[in-house]
Amino acid sequence: MTDKMATLTIGDNVYEFPVLSGTVGPDVIDIRSLYAKTGCFTYDPGFTSTAACDSTITYIDGDKGELLYRGYPIDELAEKSHYLEVCYLLLYGELPTEAQMIDFESRVTRHTMINEQMQFFFRGFRRDAHPMAVVCGVVGAMAAFYHDSLDISDPEQREIASVRMIAKMPTIAAMAYKYSIGQPFVYPRNELDYAANFLHMCFSVPAEKYEVNPILSRAMDRIFTLHADHEQNASTSTVRLSGSSDANPFACIAAGVACLWGPAHGGANEAALNMLRQIGSVDRIPEYVARAKDKNDPFRLMGFGHRVYKNYDPRAKVMQETAHEVLGLLGVENNETLKVAQALEKIALEDEYFVERKLYPNVDFYSGIILDAIGFPTSMFTAIFALSRTVGWIAQWKEMIGDPQKKIGRPRQLYQGQGSRPYVGVDGRG
Repeated sequence: MTDKMATLTIGDNVYEFPVLSGTVGPDVIDIRSLYAKTGCFTYDPGFTSTAACDSTITYIDGDKGELLYRGYPIDELAEKSHYLEVCYLLLYGELPTEAQMIDFESRVTRHTMINEQMQFFFRGFRRDAHPMAVVCGVVGAMAAFYHDSLDISDPEQREIASVRMIAKMPTIAAMAYKYSIGQPFVYPRNELDYAANFLHMCFSVPAEKYEVNPILSRAMDRIFTLHADHEQNASTSTVRLSGSSDANPFACIAAGVACLWGPAHGGANEAALNMLRQIGSVDRIPEYVARAKDKNDPFRLMGFGHRVYKNYDPRAKVMQETAHEVLGLLGVENNETLKVAQALEKIALEDEYFVERKLYPNVDFYSGIILDAIGFPTSMFTAIFALSRTVGWIAQWKEMIGDPQKKIGRPRQLYQGQGSRPYVGVDGRG
């Protein structure tokens, strides 16, 4: 409890509400008793000023450009850690000991295969189906196959479901990709690490041997790490809202996949890459920058600015370095798309228009370039985002399930429709 109180005056009545403080970040006004005390609701479209839960997982300071997983800065984790270690951190709250890491990696590795009958689900989709449509459908269908991990009241079943989702999502995403290009599915290989195994399932074929390049594997691991969680974003909030009804974990994650599919959320890196290709060359940048500044022009520079960050996206610097590593390895360091990206970034960091509006490059600005260079079509970008974010969704879901204050989500509304009116028969309707 806090000693600070907020005062609300409505007409002649004065009401007090507690002000709660987190470990870091802004204070929040506890309005849980608002309706009972005043008969009023708050009005906050998009919930941009509303905390729907308390959490110990991820913290963002948008003004500082800071992202912490369980207190650890994202740039340190991207440089020194690896994805499965980050998964352990998000799920359990602390970095693992060597023995804990070995055990966790073993459990994930043993769950990478999916039920063989699930192959029929893939074959039921049209060949040109979007990978996210396939991933969303197959993840939801997992509830039909893994009945031993649906009881959310059982901690052991919640744990099994969590490991299954983290382990099987790369397999599902890779199968969606293989199906879209007409190639046979490739089974996971237990001797490969998490990122290398995903690349192997996507790009190897039975006819010849495929060796995963460690630089590409490391780049993939960084993309997974940087996208693992991002506080209470739209898809995470969707997972929590779905889970508040006690829905099974596979249904909740499928709901998160569906929300992430929206171009305003998970499709930003695809949009950024398409924009860079549209610009085409460095000499055309002034034209497009001018268009971006023109309020009457519908053109927008994608990959700049962020709903939360009002400073440089801490993930963007890591992605920039990784982009150079990947393009250097593949012999396309002079890639025109990267040249455009670098020139645009320089403008965004120096041009008064962008600096005043804090339109700094974000993680999507570079991640699309990397995925394209590795060989993924743009249709796979959001599916890879979903793969990366699965552990964050699960960690948030598990935290919510264990919260003694958990309630089924029930937002209220400001009703602007017709008041009560009598029914008029069809003959009396002028």
